[in-house]
Formats: sequence, C-alpha cells, structure tokens
Amino acid sequence: MTITVPTRAPAAKSRALHTFAAMMARDARVLRRNFVMSAVRVVIQPLLFVFVFAYVLPKVGAGGAGPGGEAFSTVMVPGLVGSSMVLQAMAAVTFPLVMELSGPGAIEDRALAPVSVRVLGLQKILSAVVEGLVAGLLVFPVVLLVHAQGHAPAVEVADWPMLVLVLLTGAVLAASIGMYLATRIDPRQIQVLFTLVMFPAMMLGCVYFPWTALESTPWLQYAVLLNPMVYMNEGLRAVLTPQIDSMPAWAFLTALLVGAVGFGRLAMRSFARRVLR
Repeated sequence: MTITVPTRAPAAKSRALHTFAAMMARDARVLRRNFVMSAVRVVIQPLLFVFVFAYVLPKVGAGGAGPGGEAFSTVMVPGLVGSSMVLQAMAAVTFPLVMELSGPGAIEDRALAPVSVRVLGLQKILSAVVEGLVAGLLVFPVVLLVHAQGHAPAVEVADWPMLVLVLLTGAVLAASIGMYLATRIDPRQIQVLFTLVMFPAMMLGCVYFPWTALESTPWLQYAVLLNPMVYMNEGLRAVLTPQIDSMPAWAFLTALLVGAVGFGRLAMRSFARRVLR
C-alpha cells in the first residue's frame, strides 16, 4: 500500500499569492484615497509646459515650430508622457521606501508577512509600475488637448504591441532604479538627489526634442545615452509620432529590456540585503 504524504507547497504558494494580492490591494486603496492630490501633482508640470509652449507662445507669435517643422506640441507629447511616467514610478517607490527603511520598525512589519523578502520587493516595484502607468494616462489627454488653434499635436499609434512594451519596460526600469536608489542613498540626501539629478535628467532626457536633433552636437548626443529617460521618451516618440525622426527601435528596446532586467536584479538584491541586515 502506498501512503501519499500531502505536500505543503500548494498551500504555501496560495498563501503567498493571497498575501501579495492583499498588499497590492492596500497600495491601491492608498492610491485611490489620495488620487486627487496625486493627479494634481502629476499633471501640473506638464500642463504648465504645454500651456506655455503650445498655447501661449503660438498665440503671441513667439514659437510653435519644432524639429522638422512639426508643431512643438507634437514633439512634446511623447516626452512629457514618458518623463511623467518615469518620475512618478521612481517617486512612488523611492520616497515611501526611504521612510520605511529609516523609520522605527516600519519595514519590519511588512517583512513579517508570510512571503519572502524578494516577493515583498517585487510587490513594491509592481505597485510603482502601476502608479507610473496611471501618471501616463493622466498626462496624455492634457498634452493632447491643450494647444492653440492650428497647433494640435499630430499623434498616431503606429505599433500597439511596441507601445505596450515600451510603457511596461520603461515603468519597470524607472521603478527598479527608484528602489535601488532608496536602498543605497542616505535618506538625508534623497531630496538633493531629485533636485540635482532628476531635473537635469529631464532637461536632457529628449523631452522637448528628439534624440536625432542632437546630431549637430555629437558629444552631447552620446552623453545623454546615460540617461534612462531618453530611451523611454524615444520609444514613445517612435510609436506615437512616427513622422518625427527618433532613435532606432533596436536601440531603445535593447536599452529598456536590458535596463529593466539589470536594474530589477540589482534593486531586488539591494532591497533584500537592506531589509535582512
């Protein structure tokens, strides 16, 4: 007679999935509760940019044309959507995690959940990815609708699968970088980091001009390749405004995929080391 010993693996897996879902539901509830203020914070900067550059300047006859003769509103659409997603995904994991790691027992409470520390880190990255995607959805209609008469952006989705791939990999990359920074930077330096690093990264992240427009300045064109935001914005530019020259697809897709996997592994390893030390 064969005696079958029941395994605990299915039960443990089910418990881990239930805990993971509960943590995601908790973050979703927090996001929903603070949605109005979060939406205002995400939208206000892109709104001001498109209001000035796509509405006010064309009205006063001081601008409106971008590279290749395209309306500047068209050039800005991918950049403002992409930069908003990157900044929100990074901030969504960086600031809360810094407070949890520096606060008395805050991260230890979550670490007591019946899941591994790596699953806890994965949940934080996924939650930040969701917030980044929501930020993109909020900003897109703003940059699409706010413009002077005759200066509407010419936006057309050229490749839906590539659009989804760029959005997901870009959000994962940004969230992973945010987690890595939160576990490696002194909490007292985090505000300085966003002031001295993120602002220049946005200015030189191909938000207001395509990467190909830097051909006249080769040293700068290659220097900005160190900025992850460039690949997100160029990927969105390739699929939303294909009439504007952009970085080759193989280049931004490779950078986004390799960056998401590489920084994801670094972030998870650094997070586990920081929590368990």
